Amino acid sequence: MSIKSIAAKIFAKKIYKKTQAWVVNPVETQKKVFEQLIEEAKNTKFGFDHNFAQIKTTADFAKQVPIRDYEGLKTYIDKVVEGAENILWKGKPLYFAKTSGTTSGAKYIPLTKESIPYHIDAARNAILHYINETGNADFVNGKMIFLQGSPILEEKNGIKLGRLSGIVAHFVPKYLQKNRMPSLTTNCIDDWETKVNAIVEETFNQNMSVISGIPSWVQMYFEKLQQKGGKPVGEIFKNFNLFIYGGVNYEPYRAKFENLIGRKVDSIELFPASEGFFAYQDSQKEKGMLLLLNAGIFYEFIKSDEFQNENARRYTIGEVELNVNYVLIISTNAGLWGYNIGDTVQFISLKPYRIIVSGRIKHFISAFGEHVIGKEVENALQEAIIGTDIRINEFTVAPQITPEAGLPYHEWFIEFENQPQDSATFAQAIDNAMRKQNMYYDDLIVGKVLQKVIVTKVAKNGFQDYMRSIGKLGGQNKIPRLSDNRNIVDLLKRE
Repeated sequence: MSIKSIAAKIFAKKIYKKTQAWVVNPVETQKKVFEQLIEEAKNTKFGFDHNFAQIKTTADFAKQVPIRDYEGLKTYIDKVVEGAENILWKGKPLYFAKTSGTTSGAKYIPLTKESIPYHIDAARNAILHYINETGNADFVNGKMIFLQGSPILEEKNGIKLGRLSGIVAHFVPKYLQKNRMPSLTTNCIDDWETKVNAIVEETFNQNMSVISGIPSWVQMYFEKLQQKGGKPVGEIFKNFNLFIYGGVNYEPYRAKFENLIGRKVDSIELFPASEGFFAYQDSQKEKGMLLLLNAGIFYEFIKSDEFQNENARRYTIGEVELNVNYVLIISTNAGLWGYNIGDTVQFISLKPYRIIVSGRIKHFISAFGEHVIGKEVENALQEAIIGTDIRINEFTVAPQITPEAGLPYHEWFIEFENQPQDSATFAQAIDNAMRKQNMYYDDLIVGKVLQKVIVTKVAKNGFQDYMRSIGKLGGQNKIPRLSDNRNIVDLLKRE
């Protein structure tokens, strides 16, 4: 065992103990975070406008600060982008994480000197929890790759801006610099396909032990590695034993990945976003991700089926229940207040507070009142392929409201690696799984309002071609699992 792996185990134990100190006091931890946020921001423009000086409780906060998304905060953010100080948070942000908006064009999410360390520490601590639990630390001696956006930053009114992953790349600890790949030159390539090809060439003969990224884009990297080497990724990288991912559920990709790798590897799930690093998988034995209650973020939760109601109740951490779909609302030390990030979560443990990401509040199908969410379609697909050799590259679901004949239906657009031998049986399995999960959907099938799901096969690389066509190939971009319209699926190439 190397000195580096011994040191990693010692450090992992220390961080685990430090984490447990707040894990066992979740309500008190969130109370302290809340009070600190209000105190730090009470003299900002937002603090004056919302009477922070008089806020003593979370109930006061809920009365004074309405729920907003980016559009709702845009008048404040625009002032920050223009260079004004003390608007949402004290002083100016250090960076803007630039993301794509659907209605507002580019979105500029502030990152402050207080918020950035939590982004860095959370990713590190996820790995350290894995080391502490499993005792596996040999991977620290190998090479590690993080498929991410370009670290090249622009500047706007004296504030640097770029993709979150590119900004974070500037904060990689020195002890990881020698192990980190790809090179800066390769990482700065803007075109995704060119970049992946360069990464393949650069890493092919390296001792890769950790690989990290969004599954759909890591899959592209693995496929190109396999094409070049003519053998599974696990044989090319014999010491590759840890996959770190975030952004989407890994389960639909798992069978395909195990085939590409040629064996099973451990994995760690992360829940990062430009707005904050919210959770990470802290155990290989337990499901879900540990919600980070001490990370400069105050959390509120609104039941998703009540979200559209005026004055919907906002729950704090001590009030949440298991297996309820909540819209995640955050207030942060980067100056986002009562902010709806668009994700929905469910708690699968309350001791400690562990969550799964169940979908997006805007990504659902309720064309007929069924309100199907992302978690349900992912679970249904996973159940349908259990015990088969079916492998999925990518998928999305949309309603067909006006079919040429027959009843309306949910149409599943799937790019297969290995196709089902009997498409009708496969579609029936999906439909059965959906009916078990969603009683509204079941009622619509029973009442002959809907017919069972229709599976439409997408041409090979059809989803990549679609993402390329809209300028969102690679990086942090993801295909929505489902939507209430056919804007995406109408552009997909069928087999």
